[in-house]
Amino acid sequence: MLILVSGGSGSGKSGFAEDLVLKLHKKPCLYIATMVPFDEECDRRIMRHRRMRADKGFDTLECYLDLKSRDVTGYGTVLLECMSNLTANEIYQEGGAGSRCVEEILTGIRHIYSQCTHLIIVTNEIFSDGIEYEEETRKYQACLGQINQKIAAWADLVVEVVYSVPVVHKGTLDEIGKGAL
Repeated sequence: MLILVSGGSGSGKSGFAEDLVLKLHKKPCLYIATMVPFDEECDRRIMRHRRMRADKGFDTLECYLDLKSRDVTGYGTVLLECMSNLTANEIYQEGGAGSRCVEEILTGIRHIYSQCTHLIIVTNEIFSDGIEYEEETRKYQACLGQINQKIAAWADLVVEVVYSVPVVHKGTLDEIGKGAL
C-alpha cells in the first residue's frame, strides 16, 4: 500500500504517519530521514522526531539525496519523512539532481516502493499561505507540487492532517483496519 500524508507545519502529520506504520503490522519498519542537520533549529527538529519514534521499533536510514540508490530490502513498512526536505536537498545540495529533481525523486519512490510492502510518504502543505515568493522559492514549490501530485495519483490512500484530524482525500482508512485510527 502506498500512502501519502500531507499537512501544514505542526499539524500532527508525522505522528499520524508513525501511527499508521504501527497499525499496518508489517515489520520490520524503516524510517527514512531526509532533513540535513544544517543548524541548531534543524538539530532540535531532528531530536524531536527521534523522541517521537523512540521505542516504536523503527530502524533509521539517513537519506539526503539519491533515494533511488537505497536498498530497503527486508523492510515491510517504510516511512519516508519528508518529501519537502528531500526535494529541497535534491534541488540545492551539491551532488543533488538540480533541475532533474522531480524525475529523480519519483524514480527513487518507485524504487523504494518496489522493495517493501507499505510505503508511507510525509509531505508538507506549503501552497495555501497566499504569500508571493521569490523566483527560486516558486521553482521549489513547483517541483514539490509536481511530486506531490504524482505520488497522490499513485497512492492508495491520501490523507491531509489538519489540527491532528485526518481528512481523507483518496481511499479509506478502513483499508488500514477497523478502529485503527
